[in-house]
Amino acid sequence: MKYNKLGKTDIKVSEVGFGAWAIALDWWGKKIEEDEAKRMLKKAYDVGINFFETGDLYGKGKSERLIGEVFKDMRDEIVISTKYGYDFSEVEQIGHKELPQNFNEDFTKMALRNSLERLQTDHLDMYGLHNPKLKDIRNDSIFNVLDGFVADESIKTYQVALGPAIGWTQEGLEAMDRPNVSAVQTVYNILEQTPGNELMKKAEETDVGILVRVPEASGILTGKVNADTKFDDNDHRSVRKREWLKASLEKVEQFKPIAERNGLSVTEFAMKFMMTKKGFTTVLPTMISEEEIVMYAEMADEKYISSSDMKEVEELYNSWPSYELKATIPAN
Repeated sequence: MKYNKLGKTDIKVSEVGFGAWAIALDWWGKKIEEDEAKRMLKKAYDVGINFFETGDLYGKGKSERLIGEVFKDMRDEIVISTKYGYDFSEVEQIGHKELPQNFNEDFTKMALRNSLERLQTDHLDMYGLHNPKLKDIRNDSIFNVLDGFVADESIKTYQVALGPAIGWTQEGLEAMDRPNVSAVQTVYNILEQTPGNELMKKAEETDVGILVRVPEASGILTGKVNADTKFDDNDHRSVRKREWLKASLEKVEQFKPIAERNGLSVTEFAMKFMMTKKGFTTVLPTMISEEEIVMYAEMADEKYISSSDMKEVEELYNSWPSYELKATIPAN
């Protein structure tokens, strides 16, 4: 396993991280029971993964609690990152409907206390804003509170996680102008490189780490999804349109020859494509079994894609139709 520096910090994180949302939610077509979730967390550690990225929203604290229970006696051996911003106390978490957000000082302090308790630790390696809007990125008071946490050593650093859907370019770019933001998390994969390419370029310039999620393009790059695949209503991929599914599979066929001449599967090539990018720090594939954890961890072998093949992928990507990005309304 290779380990990369996390932005402007001295924290080293595994090139493949453990995105812990799937162990608390059945949004990927599988409900993972707690015993299996704990085995998965232990397996991740055993294969060299030290970066565990979660959020208080996932299962209303369940994901954090599981991490806390598994690693309570190994705190200095792992890097814990969690996020806050959704007030889920009085609402039912149904499907993917956006929940009320709150980033004010009192809520932030309460959210951190609760996360620390569930994670059974007195500090976080990284805290994060969960899907903030542009008005939040421009709100100095939010970052003053986070800076206070750094000062009192409740957290070592913080990130901005962009979302919920792909896009949020301006949010990401402006977040990187914040002096103490060490990482920005975004959707990025070989099929969906916008706005990731732009964000990675600025990340390199500002010494901010890019945390990549949805690297498998909602399963397209795993080989487990085809044109006839139908997702259950509770599966978050059900929002993907059939036209997108068909077009994405056609794009895979276009870069498959490049993967094959490198002796790589489509999944391996897609992962290594991201790892080759400057500005990249860690990737958070959706993993729902111990076998998948081992498979993804083995891809972090420090073998990357040649510049000529990277250029060929870039040319292919630029030939594909653009897609609509999500964005928030700029503050006045």
